[in-house]
Amino acid sequence: MLDTLSITKIQQAAKGIRRRVLDYVIKNNGGYLSQACSSAEMLSSLYLEIMNLGNVVSPIMPPAFSGVPCQNNPDYLTGAIFNGPKAPHFDRFFLSPSQYSLVLYAALIETDRMAPEGLEQFNKDGSTVEMIGAEHSPGMEIMSGSLGQGLSQAAGIAYARRLKGETGKAWVFMSDGEFQIGQTWEAMQTMSFYKMDNIGIYVDVNGYQCDGMTSSVMNIEPLEERLESFGARVFKVNGHDIGELIAPSKVELDGRPLVVLCYTNPYQGIEILKSYAPKFHYIRFKTEAERQRLSEFLKETYGNSF
Repeated sequence: MLDTLSITKIQQAAKGIRRRVLDYVIKNNGGYLSQACSSAEMLSSLYLEIMNLGNVVSPIMPPAFSGVPCQNNPDYLTGAIFNGPKAPHFDRFFLSPSQYSLVLYAALIETDRMAPEGLEQFNKDGSTVEMIGAEHSPGMEIMSGSLGQGLSQAAGIAYARRLKGETGKAWVFMSDGEFQIGQTWEAMQTMSFYKMDNIGIYVDVNGYQCDGMTSSVMNIEPLEERLESFGARVFKVNGHDIGELIAPSKVELDGRPLVVLCYTNPYQGIEILKSYAPKFHYIRFKTEAERQRLSEFLKETYGNSF
C-alpha cells in the first residue's frame, strides 16, 4: 500500500506538469495541452513510483544538438541520460507518441531530472528539446518514427535484454490512437509469443485524436478484450487515480506482457478546455480573449508559483 506522503508527492508533480504545459501554451499561443491534462498522473506515477530508474546527481540542463549518431560523432548522447545511468537491473522508458514530448519534459522537471530552465529551449533551433522529440531529446532514447513504431522498438530492446540476462524492465507510454495501427498489433503478437513479461505498457485512453473522437475515426473498443485475445495481461484503471495506476505494476510476473489501459479526461484539471471539444489534439487560440481566459485560469489556480 502506497503511503499518503508518496501519493501527495505524485499528485503535486501531476499538478506541476499541467501548470508548466499550460504556461507554455499561453505564452506561445498554442500547444499540446490536453495531453498534459490526460497523462499527468500517469507520467508522475511512472517516474516517482513504478519505474526503477537510476538517479541523476542533479537536474540536467539539456545539451545542444550534437549531430546524428555515427562513427565520427563520439560526443553523441541520447536523451536517456535524464533517466539515469543504464545498468542490467535498471528499467528503461520509451515514449511512443512524440506529441507528448512537452508533457514528458515537464514531468522530468517535476521529478528533478531536468533543469527548469531547459524548457526555455523548447522548439528552438539547435536545441534537443524538440516539439516532436527524437532519440536525443530529454527522456528519450529512440525515435519512435511515424506514430505506432515505438512499441516495436521497445519490444526488441526488451527481448534483447532478456537474452542478455538483464532483469530491468522496459516501460512504454502509448496513446490510444496507436491501437488503430497494424504494427502495434504485430508487436503485441510477438511479445505474447515470446512470453515477454519484462515489458509494461501504459496507455492514455483519453478518447480523442487529431481528427476528433477516436470512436468516430476508427473505434478501438472493446480494447481490453482485443488485447487479451492477443495474449496480453490487461488492467483497466482510472488514469487519474494514483493507487489504481500503480497497482498493476506490482503484480507477480506470469509470462504475459502487461498492458494498463488508463481511461482519462482530456481536460482534467483545466475544465475550461471542455469548450474545445472534440478538437483537443492541439490547442490554438483564435482570439486574444481565449488566451486571456486561460491566463486568468492559470493565475487563479496556480498563482505566482513558478
